[in-house]
Amino acid sequence: MSKGILIYATGEKYIKQAYLCALSIKASGNSTPVSLFTDDEIENKNDVFDKIVINKWPVFDTSTYQVLNRWKPYHYTPYDETIVLDADTLVLQDITDWWSFFEKYDLFFPTKVYTYRNIPLTSDYYRKAFVENSLPNIYSGIHYFRKSDKAHLFFKWLEVVSNNWELFYGNFCKERYPKVPSMDLSTAIVTKILELDQDVTNHKINFLKFVHMKVHAQEWQTLRSERWIDQIGIYLTEDLNLIIGNYLQSGIFHYVEDDFVTDEIIEAFERKVLK
Repeated sequence: MSKGILIYATGEKYIKQAYLCALSIKASGNSTPVSLFTDDEIENKNDVFDKIVINKWPVFDTSTYQVLNRWKPYHYTPYDETIVLDADTLVLQDITDWWSFFEKYDLFFPTKVYTYRNIPLTSDYYRKAFVENSLPNIYSGIHYFRKSDKAHLFFKWLEVVSNNWELFYGNFCKERYPKVPSMDLSTAIVTKILELDQDVTNHKINFLKFVHMKVHAQEWQTLRSERWIDQIGIYLTEDLNLIIGNYLQSGIFHYVEDDFVTDEIIEAFERKVLK
């Protein structure tokens, strides 16, 4: 069966992030194919993507993060088994061995994230709607699925919830009703509707972990800014070791802030991948 990584991005800024993400995957020694799913007709810069898949369905969501379109990758992926990554991530290790872990799952979502200091996140600052409405603590920025009846049913439900989010949030998020849709929240609602919490996650195994760089997730005592990149130093060595503050990063690094992506960082990864 074919296996690959799929990144969804549309718009110049996010396609640039997806390009950097693909470079980081290859720079970390991963041989897994990487494809881009996008609404835009674009050039495959330096052939860094193995495939570019163009969304042919109507685009109803033109907001910044295209939340309401994020159920579509299941229907467009060129692979039998797919790892989906948000565009604003870096892959800092070889994740080839993840595929053997996923063999027993039709879908898998992480439930734990970490600070840049590799400490499990305990703050509910961004998760109050999950806690107060007893929803599974699911993160969708990184997830896995295989083509299967269970996964197909899941993503058809995710389409319904995404396209009618006000109705479903009104039923499942009576406390802390959000002002805008969230794919994490929609995914958690579908998981609850289908009673799949034990089938699409594993709370006992710390797998598919990632560093989540939202500023309040770091649990700093004082903040000079609402942007973490204004709070702490960023260092990238010639060997592409990423150091945040005094902490070496590994695994999946979800940097969140658009300004993290600079021409210098892109060029550093290009030098290794395209040499």
